[in-house]
Amino acid sequence: MTYATRIRRPRHATRLTALGLLLLLALAAACGKEGSPPVKGPRADQLPDYRVDTGFRLPESPTWRRAKSRGSLVVGAKEDQPYLGEKDPAGGGYTGFDIEIAKMVGAYLGFAENRVRFTTIASANRETALQNGQIDYYVGTYTINDNRKRLVGFAGPYYIAGQGLLVRADEEGIEGPQDLDGKRVCSAAGSTPYQRMQEEYPKAVLVSYDTYSICVDNLLTYQVDAVTTDDAILLGYAAKVPDELKVVGKPFSEEPYGIGVLRSDNALRLAIDDALQEGERKGYWKAAYDATLGLSGVPAPKPPAIDRYPAG
Repeated sequence: MTYATRIRRPRHATRLTALGLLLLLALAAACGKEGSPPVKGPRADQLPDYRVDTGFRLPESPTWRRAKSRGSLVVGAKEDQPYLGEKDPAGGGYTGFDIEIAKMVGAYLGFAENRVRFTTIASANRETALQNGQIDYYVGTYTINDNRKRLVGFAGPYYIAGQGLLVRADEEGIEGPQDLDGKRVCSAAGSTPYQRMQEEYPKAVLVSYDTYSICVDNLLTYQVDAVTTDDAILLGYAAKVPDELKVVGKPFSEEPYGIGVLRSDNALRLAIDDALQEGERKGYWKAAYDATLGLSGVPAPKPPAIDRYPAG
């Protein structure tokens, strides 16, 4: 593994301490060795307690019937996104806002938290995992768009993200993309945010790496001026070290996050829509946000309206 060279700045010792924490977490997530430090996350007593509907039935959904017969739901998730979907390499548990949304939906469908199993599915494999029945549904910064609707079904959206900017907490000169002329801006190579910067903000100096964690490393060591991707992901990094990092400005794109299901299983899709609406009404959605992404200091937004599009 290659990591960015650290810049020695004695007066910024706290930043380097924070950097060390992030690097340890990145190493733990990448290597998953026994005894690795636990992933920093919300305490169990901060998370909502979802009421399980033990009488729920959905026999018209083949996915639900299989899960009921199996005795558990299998949910696809991300494992490397702080406060969204993150796996503890020591204990194997998953934490984050997406994880809470998945558990909230599971409770509505009649499955207690200990009956909801998570498995990491890479972005490139999401559609295949749903189509071949490897997972029952997928919750992991999964943007709804027309191309994907040809392959899978989407419940939701449950969150509207947008491209944003992460800067150091003491940064005063960057409030939005209009302030990036001549600034070094880091994003993941080949990502949609990187391409948008190329096309719409050509005066920014782009830097790219394979992962956002390396971008954040470079931000904390003053080698770049900002990191850009979905603001939900950036809020997670800011929640890790809120004294060192902050998300600035308004989102400059729109990314509606949905829950992916088998395209032909409209019964499950619509039931999950119901689950999301009930979770908002009961306060579960806001409580889940406050215990995860809300730790960044950004208050919970209004949940988006559910798009109950017709089967087709």
